[in-house]
Amino acid sequence: MTHPLVPQVIDLASPLAQRLGLEVVGAVFQTNQSPPVLRVDVRNPNQDTGLNDCERMSRALEEALDATDIIPDAYVLEVSSPGISPTLTTDRDFSVFKGFAVQVSLAEPHQGKREWIGKLTRRDETSVYLNLKGKEITLPRDLVQFVQLSNHQDV
Repeated sequence: MTHPLVPQVIDLASPLAQRLGLEVVGAVFQTNQSPPVLRVDVRNPNQDTGLNDCERMSRALEEALDATDIIPDAYVLEVSSPGISPTLTTDRDFSVFKGFAVQVSLAEPHQGKREWIGKLTRRDETSVYLNLKGKEITLPRDLVQFVQLSNHQDV
């Protein structure tokens, strides 16, 4: 269940993030810890979210929270990035994760299989290319339902 302070914190944090070129993607207030922890997740829509982004947001948000009475008692503020999504969608994702093990799910079988696991080689307008133990496999992009990072090491 969302803590009642979270919407107020997001309302306060969102314009600050925007001024810093960031987006607020979520917030959690963990009251089961002492002192409670307010975690705000931000992302940089233009590049990988870095420690510098989190530090800038943390300073700005801390100043803004101190100027209000939203959280009257002691708390710990954590600003972090939500991490990488396991599902690849953008051209940038496919570029960044080239060489990583991925699982490709197809809408219908291709060469007798709907699930393919291999190392991502590339993606173009028509296909997704995997390296399967040294052999390149070409999967028709119009059949691809999703591509996600895989923890299979033996591909």
